Amino acid sequence: MVYLTRQEHFNAAHKLYNPNWSREKNEQVFGLCANENWHGHNYDLYVTIQGIPD
Repeated sequence: MVYLTRQEHFNAAHKLYNPNWSREKNEQVFGLCANENWHGHNYDLYVTIQGIPD
């Protein structure tokens, strides 16, 4: 049995903001996700496959 693993790193950002609300209310409801400069996360993804080589 052979295992092969590939690792990838990527970033993603988002902003939750209701334009009908004040800045204070957006921050109260959405916290860090209401940041004007977006709010980001870093991810590490591991994908492993297994099999018997031919």
